[in-house]
Amino acid sequence: MAYDVIIRDGLWFDGTGAAPLTRTLGIRDGLVAEVSREPLDETGCPEVIDAAGKWVMPGFIDVHTHYDAEVLLDPGLRESVRHGVTTVLLGNCSLSTVYADSDDAADLFSRVEAVPREYVRRALASRRTWSTAAEYVAAVDALPLGPNVGSLLGHSDLRTAVLGLERATDRAVRPTGAELAKMTALLDEALEAGMLGMSGMDAAIDKLDGDRFRSRALPSTFATWRERRKLIDVLRGRGRMLQSAPDVARPATVLMFFLTSSRILGRGRGVRMSMLVSADAKSMPLAVHTFGLGTRILNKVLGSRLRFQHLPVPFELYSDGIDLPVFEEFGAGTAALHLRDQLERNTLLADEDYRRRFRREFDKRKLGPTLWHRDFHDAVIVECPDASLIGKTFGAIADERGLHPLDAFLDVLVDNGERNVRWTTTVANHRPRQLNKLAADPSVHMGFSDAGAHLRNMAFYNFALRLLKRTRDAQLAGAPFLSTERAVHRLTGELADWFGIDAGTLREGDRADFVVIDPAGLDDSVDGYHEEAVPFYGGLRRMVNRNDDAVVATGVGGAVVFGGSHTRGRFRDGYGQTVKSGRYLRAGERARGRRSIPKIGV
Repeated sequence: MAYDVIIRDGLWFDGTGAAPLTRTLGIRDGLVAEVSREPLDETGCPEVIDAAGKWVMPGFIDVHTHYDAEVLLDPGLRESVRHGVTTVLLGNCSLSTVYADSDDAADLFSRVEAVPREYVRRALASRRTWSTAAEYVAAVDALPLGPNVGSLLGHSDLRTAVLGLERATDRAVRPTGAELAKMTALLDEALEAGMLGMSGMDAAIDKLDGDRFRSRALPSTFATWRERRKLIDVLRGRGRMLQSAPDVARPATVLMFFLTSSRILGRGRGVRMSMLVSADAKSMPLAVHTFGLGTRILNKVLGSRLRFQHLPVPFELYSDGIDLPVFEEFGAGTAALHLRDQLERNTLLADEDYRRRFRREFDKRKLGPTLWHRDFHDAVIVECPDASLIGKTFGAIADERGLHPLDAFLDVLVDNGERNVRWTTTVANHRPRQLNKLAADPSVHMGFSDAGAHLRNMAFYNFALRLLKRTRDAQLAGAPFLSTERAVHRLTGELADWFGIDAGTLREGDRADFVVIDPAGLDDSVDGYHEEAVPFYGGLRRMVNRNDDAVVATGVGGAVVFGGSHTRGRFRDGYGQTVKSGRYLRAGERARGRRSIPKIGV
């Protein structure tokens, strides 16, 4: 029988952490039919990829995306797939589009994830065909998906559907016994339909969009631990997982997640948890040391199963004016972001009483745990109508003018039009040694790309390629921190095992989701800045990554969808429109022939 795809003579990584071998892969009917030392018969095979000198590995898994609206508008999810990602997870940070109606879901999602509300609402209103979790799963699976998709049920989505958005964001409201029972029943229904678990959010930094309850915190932040435990008990009973984030303003709440995950408190059954976020934050330089040893100790002592998600690249952010989520840490910042009208916002930013309040909050917040380092000397202007300011930091401008750095920042915004000033800063993962240490630590796992969100703030679609580049560069420099096979495992099989999805390995009998990488293409372009117009968001330009020389081919479900021997650097015809390559990955499914993945670390 002819093969559908042959990948010839590549250095093959199977995703388990095993040492790579030079092999030829034959793919047929969506599966890896053969992994051979010898050449395979290429007769009748329409796609033969010469992978000599290249790396062949399972497609990458991105466990933290916010593609929940975009998947309805562009099911190809191209920005991830062009960088070798073949499986994405939706429904993170308490946000999903399963139960809440279209208006509520748009209010939950748009401001938090910095995507245009009108397009989110329109996508949900026009393309929503579901009212139950099973219907949602079927609707997503019916799309002409490019990558495979799995999903979590968002706690804010669930809470809104049961309580209504107004009551769900009122601190005085506690769900009745009947309402709690309905929440647990709807969660159980979602898990029965194949959803991987639930996502939450404890930090009140994220705010609602829309006109009705604008600037209230997300519903999940109003939940008591009694409510959370009831829902986590459902996850425990089904053997499913929780993704969430503690409140950085109350670090002690992290311990509650360890306790709730524990086998001791769970009568012998722990709950896998994936928490935000392990990073070497400039604002908390000592915190990086707690993610490794501290997490391992608590997991061992308490019998917990908790890991922190890690973005294995410098956490560089861009902002147009004040439109950056970190400003929600300040009441004054939320007040400005509450105003959508540009003239109203500029008037507020110029007001001296407002500035006095902002300065007071700004200086006080430096003393506690924060997400942003608050150092305007580390915030560089990259676009501005006043060209003389480009390349300068706001701190340097403050020094020149004899001003408080916050006043210099606000003056530049007001003088030039707030949204006309684009600036950048790196908030975390700036120290290579600590970044390498986190990437190798078994108490963290790869994630937190936020793909599909924060369109003008950041772009980490190619985080897997950037980790592989750093891994290879360190080896060439004689200072390795990970073997290449371990890095591949961390980006593929390890994540599939933790999240409970059928993905992440590339062995005989496995589904053929793969990426072929040219290591020579892992050059400085992987760190470059690029923008691209987004047709389904009204032509808005968003940050993307563009380093197509690194990816020779991406394959999903046994078909080459990007690159390959015929379409290098391009998607196949009909991709994400008339051609379906991916599918919805239900919890607990396994492809025929799939074997268990060795567990490494915690």
